[in-house]
Amino acid sequence: MSFQLTAEQEAIRQAVREFGEQEIRPVAREFDESREYPETIRKQAAKYDFVAPNIPEKYGGAGLDLLSTAVITEELWRADAGIGSAISSAGFGTAMLIRYGDEWMKEGWLPKIAGGEAVSASAISEPAHGSNVAGMETRAVRDDDEWVIDGNKMWITNGNVADVAIVMAKTDPDAGHRGITAFLVPTDTPGFTAHKIDNKLGIHASDLAELTFDELRIPAENVVGEVDKGFYQLMNFFAHGRVSVASQALGVAQAAVDEAIAYANEREQFDQPISQFQAIRHKIADMATSVEAARSLNYRAATAVESGDDDIAAKFASMAKLFASEQSVRVADEGLQVHGGAGYVTDHPAERFYRDARITKIYEGTSEIQKNIIADRLL
Repeated sequence: MSFQLTAEQEAIRQAVREFGEQEIRPVAREFDESREYPETIRKQAAKYDFVAPNIPEKYGGAGLDLLSTAVITEELWRADAGIGSAISSAGFGTAMLIRYGDEWMKEGWLPKIAGGEAVSASAISEPAHGSNVAGMETRAVRDDDEWVIDGNKMWITNGNVADVAIVMAKTDPDAGHRGITAFLVPTDTPGFTAHKIDNKLGIHASDLAELTFDELRIPAENVVGEVDKGFYQLMNFFAHGRVSVASQALGVAQAAVDEAIAYANEREQFDQPISQFQAIRHKIADMATSVEAARSLNYRAATAVESGDDDIAAKFASMAKLFASEQSVRVADEGLQVHGGAGYVTDHPAERFYRDARITKIYEGTSEIQKNIIADRLL
């Protein structure tokens, strides 16, 4: 089955690639080492509709489909995973807002996010509950015309820099996944505290935090969708998120292939470039083939998600996320091997690709979780 990109999608790829080469790649190492959040670059990216391109044109976005958005994510991460993450994650939670939010929520936040004026976050995982979303312990209790939220969230991308967050909390503690509700929470609300997590292996320029909610009060109208329906609402976007992570993995892997090729043509041993040795040639051929296979599977997954068939979408999205992330780590490892000792130090980006790729096997559902999902659709 062919998934050839349209002329418009190819133009989008080229535009993002040029942006990445001009604005991101030259400063990638600097931001990796300083661990600084690239706010200026994010705002520049917003001018070209690279931030939250899923936001409809009505609210200032590009209104792009999932496949086009996947292409953007892939190219941003090809330029640099950390900065690419900061840009591609700046609209976390907007999909939930677009489908289930009230009009005042959309009008108030979506234009700001698309325009680069604001950053959003999605607060789901907790210190004791990652893959087990239904086990979350954060509570929201109704008090007249307000909800009072108490609890903790862990591994929250943009937690320190976000202006607004979609927070998932238990509103019926005894109902398991049937008692979860989504809330729109401005981060300047009293009781909202973010604690920076700065000791990550990779994607250093991307912000990460632990969140604490201490008697945080928000108006009752800040419920996104319906009370106790948050888990079901969230399920509608799991496949989207997994296609996105597969795109991230593809970007890092492609960068590793590109760098390995450049180094192999430049580095000489025994009076010839190492690209002339069969062992290196076969290694790079294998790397490139793996990336192309993962890309084809991910584009199929994006198309399946857009088709509206939830079972097919879930299967292919998990397959794409599993395969792309596993191959990304392997390809980055092989790319480092091509560099030899030079790949083990920061003089070359090969070691950064290796560190950055590893996260794609963990978030949005670990590889083990993806295998469970795939098996459930097959057996």
